[in-house]
Amino acid sequence: MLKRYKIKNLTAFQAADLRFSPDLNVVIGENGTGKSHLLKTIYSVIAVSAEQGRRYKDEAPTKTVLQKAFADKFMHVLRPESLGRLARRKQGKERCELVFEFDESELDCSLAFSTGSKTEVQVEKVPTAWHRKSPVFLPTRELMTLYPGFVSLYESRYLEFEETYRDTCLLLGQPTLKGAREKKAARLLKPLEQAIGGKVELDKNGRFYLKIPGQGRMEMPLVAEGLCKLAMVIRLVSTGSLLDKGYLFWDEPESNLNPRLIRLIARAIMELCQHGIQVFVATHSLFLLREFEILSMERNFSRLQSRYFALVAGDNGVDVEQGSAVEDLETIVLLDEELHQSDRYMDMESQA
Repeated sequence: MLKRYKIKNLTAFQAADLRFSPDLNVVIGENGTGKSHLLKTIYSVIAVSAEQGRRYKDEAPTKTVLQKAFADKFMHVLRPESLGRLARRKQGKERCELVFEFDESELDCSLAFSTGSKTEVQVEKVPTAWHRKSPVFLPTRELMTLYPGFVSLYESRYLEFEETYRDTCLLLGQPTLKGAREKKAARLLKPLEQAIGGKVELDKNGRFYLKIPGQGRMEMPLVAEGLCKLAMVIRLVSTGSLLDKGYLFWDEPESNLNPRLIRLIARAIMELCQHGIQVFVATHSLFLLREFEILSMERNFSRLQSRYFALVAGDNGVDVEQGSAVEDLETIVLLDEELHQSDRYMDMESQA
């Protein structure tokens, strides 16, 4: 599990020292405050370790391998014109430094690049072991309808999609579990399948369907977007990508969903945490934030640890407030806007 992430001069951040929970981590902020940048840089570092670990499974990590791999992943996931564009912009040359600390110290690493860097990363601390499991990144839109033929097209043509789409589609296409791990997955899958009303199936032509008892199979393009998002989680659990520890990064899971489906998504996320997945969510939904708080009071989830991070734009870039409860945060723009809206509504009522 990731314990700590220290940042210096990354995009809008001048400096930040984030300390994470092993369970649920929620990054809150308005658009443009860097929520996705936080998630994507963490994801990229863990993904590189898992990818290169499969390639060099009998060898220890080396600076030569990691420097190129980190640079490539940042370029493909965050899509800057050059790597130096990810460094905080101001007059003169600036140096970006990123430090990652895990509960297993052999995974610790740090890297740096400057505003003048094209595709070069300096690895200043080399981990001594590889991550054993690939992280999962779920973008704001669902991928079940996009999946057919996407990976082959992505690898043969230039597409204006970040590499997280390709990575997640690869995981969606993996075979489902068999044996003892299948039974363990079934316990997690049961409430999720009840929520969407059926089972997720992948046919031989590479298309996903929702199989509904008594109704047959429904093509994913005919399924509501929120249910497709839950279907992604179901598929990733059934293949083992979200089972037996691991990482889930989910960028604005509430996007394009109604409140009922947001509640289902929130419960699914808490269920994953309960099964050992470290979850990172970026959101600007007060509804989702409150739903996490409500669920954390249920007996089933009461032992889960949560961390909340509020990103607040200031004169010197984005500041990060953090705490184990929402009440620990002094500034939550989302809540402020809700209160302002209530005040405006009350003013209108009094004037009517």
